[in-house]
Amino acid sequence: MSSLSTPHLLGIKDLSPEDIGQIFSVADNFKEVINRPIKKVPSLRDITIANLFFENSTRTKLSFELAEKRLSADVINFSSSSSSVSKGETLIDTVNNILAMKVDMVVMRHPKPGAPHFLSRHVDAVIVNAGDGTHEHPTQALLDAYSIRENLGSVSGKKVVIIGDILHSRVALSNIFCLQKIGAEVMVCGPATLIPKHIAELGVQVSHNLREALNWCDVANVLRIQLERQEMAYFPSLREYTMMFGIDKRLLESLKKEITVMHPGPVNRGVEIASDAADSGQSIILKQVENGVAVRMAVLYLLAGKIERKG
Repeated sequence: MSSLSTPHLLGIKDLSPEDIGQIFSVADNFKEVINRPIKKVPSLRDITIANLFFENSTRTKLSFELAEKRLSADVINFSSSSSSVSKGETLIDTVNNILAMKVDMVVMRHPKPGAPHFLSRHVDAVIVNAGDGTHEHPTQALLDAYSIRENLGSVSGKKVVIIGDILHSRVALSNIFCLQKIGAEVMVCGPATLIPKHIAELGVQVSHNLREALNWCDVANVLRIQLERQEMAYFPSLREYTMMFGIDKRLLESLKKEITVMHPGPVNRGVEIASDAADSGQSIILKQVENGVAVRMAVLYLLAGKIERKG
């Protein structure tokens, strides 16, 4: 079985461009599988995977669970709200109790940045980061880049603008790292209050003018405003945000060229993107969802190569 150069998927930083290429190549094969009448393969039949979600999630959790079942893995789902964590049990104790049940891989989402990295140093299992606080969300970045490659033929040389709440977004950071590793140019666009102060040091361009950013790009990845992570008001009102940074079909049609529109979800329709843009022919939002299963299958399959070597 092939495998990645890293024993875990904690962040895009740990992946080489070759790793990303390998994930995409394996995802191509799995995409064929999930479009067949019989959508399962026995690739991870002897592997047990625990999904540990210490933070609410619908799309990512369902996508991972479906990917695991398509690979014939045994799956355990764990929700912190109904667990001993709510009674004060530590993260390591919780995970070690689960691993005592002979679990091979842990897919974890946690509100604290760095939690998967911490776990990888203290437990004997393959760890996949499904989002840690405002830090990273590596599989989302991989499926976004994979979707660009599928839609435009390649990622290298393409111009991608990430629009919206960059400050609170783990998707933005992972996307920047991933896109740059495989040769794309990246710009971030949004209100000054929602752009991190030193983000230009990552080698990205910064714009506060939506039309200018859209005319520059080949792809616009639109992020939602993460009100649940904002402890203060970063702009006067949602209505004003929509007027300045919302995307609708009329705006798209007024540009110099046709661009591809993406959104990692969940979509706040009528805030960062109007329904007529989200549902237009330029949008690949539903393709991203479909590709998420294939990309996560590829990640799990390639990381399982490490488990075999552990004996």
